[in-house]
Amino acid sequence: MTTARTIPVVLTIAGSDSGGGAGIQADLKAFAAAGTHGTTAITAITAQNTVGVRAIAPIAPDIIRAQVSAVAEDLGVDAVKIGMLGDVATVQAVAAALDDLPAGVPVVHDPVMVAESGARLLERAAMRAVIDEILPRATVVTPNLPEARALAEDETLDGEALARAVHALGPQWVVVTGGHREQATDVLFDGDAITTLPGERHPDGAAHGSGCTHSSTLAAHLARGADVPTAARIARSVTGDAVRDGLRDLGAGAGPVDVLGVGRRE
Repeated sequence: MTTARTIPVVLTIAGSDSGGGAGIQADLKAFAAAGTHGTTAITAITAQNTVGVRAIAPIAPDIIRAQVSAVAEDLGVDAVKIGMLGDVATVQAVAAALDDLPAGVPVVHDPVMVAESGARLLERAAMRAVIDEILPRATVVTPNLPEARALAEDETLDGEALARAVHALGPQWVVVTGGHREQATDVLFDGDAITTLPGERHPDGAAHGSGCTHSSTLAAHLARGADVPTAARIARSVTGDAVRDGLRDLGAGAGPVDVLGVGRRE
């Protein structure tokens, strides 16, 4: 039984990054930065740092569902962010868990396929399960350019055509993020209208966790009552700043984004 509360609660269903740059660690930082309370259902534990992923251990499907249930029954859930799913059993467990939540809870899915270091985080068989089970349940899906092309099964598409192809797979809204595009512009599509969300590119920034931060910020602002275009604009701006201010000096690989302004405190 949930109690009356004034702080929105956002649930991340994603993997754990031991290096603290991406995954649930990045999600919780983004939720806090947006003024919401973050909760978690961990789908996998990864042994990774800024250089690479050394090992991945999936969490049992029944434990994934139990985590979601425990949060929903006591704290409530105002929005969901989904990240790393890994394998078919995990996808199926998450789809079932979503169906157990109250109708109308917004769901933002970042279809994580490859880590910043290049390690593959989604089994090929699981991609079809994501398309069949998660995308039709998603309020917003937020792929980057390679992820969107993989979902659309067309390496030639970009911009509006690519957003339309991903939208045809079932989500209510699509944001193809701009980090891997020629212009650092997000493309937002709701099935009718295309909206472009331009922003600066920060080649000297630190981008590890940028996709997680974007989708989590978007979900947090949906939990706060924003509509999708407003939440997407905020997410684009916040993520760009987090990359610009990223912690370049941490680790030998791609440094983590800094959504909380930790670097400025130094």
